[in-house]
Amino acid sequence: MTPPPTALDAATTRWAAFRRVVTLPHVAAVFYLAFALALSRAIAWRTGDEAWDTWVFKLALFTRQSLISALTILVCAGAAEAVLTRTRPSPQAAWGVRALAILIGTSAGAVIRYTVIYAPEFKEPFYWWWFVYTGGLWWLLGCTGYVLLQLALAELAAKERLAQARLSREALAAQQMEAELSALQAQIEPHFLFNTLATVKRLYDVAPGRGRDMLTSLIAYLQSALPGMRSQRACLGDELERVRHYLAILQMRMGDRLRFEIDAPAALHDAEMPPMVIATLVENAIKHGLSPLPEGGRLHISARIEADGRLAVEVLDDGRGFVGAGGSGVGLANTRARLLALYGAQGSLSLEAAQPRGVLARVCLPLRAVAPEPAVARAPGTVAEPVVVS
Repeated sequence: MTPPPTALDAATTRWAAFRRVVTLPHVAAVFYLAFALALSRAIAWRTGDEAWDTWVFKLALFTRQSLISALTILVCAGAAEAVLTRTRPSPQAAWGVRALAILIGTSAGAVIRYTVIYAPEFKEPFYWWWFVYTGGLWWLLGCTGYVLLQLALAELAAKERLAQARLSREALAAQQMEAELSALQAQIEPHFLFNTLATVKRLYDVAPGRGRDMLTSLIAYLQSALPGMRSQRACLGDELERVRHYLAILQMRMGDRLRFEIDAPAALHDAEMPPMVIATLVENAIKHGLSPLPEGGRLHISARIEADGRLAVEVLDDGRGFVGAGGSGVGLANTRARLLALYGAQGSLSLEAAQPRGVLARVCLPLRAVAPEPAVARAPGTVAEPVVVS
């Protein structure tokens, strides 16, 4: 249940409404309007034999007088907006309050103008016809300006709501992408696990030593992958470790047909990296680039900081290149969508042909530090992680 607003909250809301009207740009606009009115009046009333210094003095005097009325109206308009945040009347009543505020502002402005000119002697009488004429003219100008100001504020509020809706939509898209990723992981992990266990069973029948090594690598992979499987955030070091164990298992299945290298400075291991992004690129490179070749190939994974300060992670293979699928699979499309939802224009995935053959996949995203995940404690007697020779 939302607690009722306090007096301090109400005062803050009223002050914010006042500050939306009485701002430096609005004060500057009021000054230019007053100067334009004073300039037109000074030009119209100038006589041919009038000295220029006298004319400039009259221009400054007219500008001051017009500025008094304009600023008084602006302050009264801000006060009206502050009052409306408290009473919240109907639209018709709200415009009535605004018109009354302009009337008060024009009347007060006329009185202040007379006081500034003739105080303290007040030798010149207060002419009511001048008061009605000046007040009526500035009331029309004030109402026109107030209407234009309300239209501008309404347009600005609409743009802010549109921007907020866009941010909310992008956040929902990111959440949907992460949910789809979790569902994809739920499908991929059992498939990979069952295939590996089937290979382990077969190796134990024909080569028990290799079967034991593969089982050891599978345990190490699961110990690394399971803690972050449901995580929405990960760091580069964890993702590279999972990919290393994954490639170690595939290397035992493919033999000499798969060779890989991982090159990433230790200083970048705490950098933020969305889960499964590197794994998707590695899987795509093996599936479409290396596996179709009888001799297999080499996979090189690297990370560095770009000249613009972003983190760049590259997966380079010397496989078939853009033959067949051409690198336009669902996994890559989902990766691009995830990067766009998470980082906007700062996140990107690009593919280019490598020389003499193969594909270079590059992921760029903002460099953000993430606290490293705590190491998984091992019970006494568990199998140690294997030494992967790449």
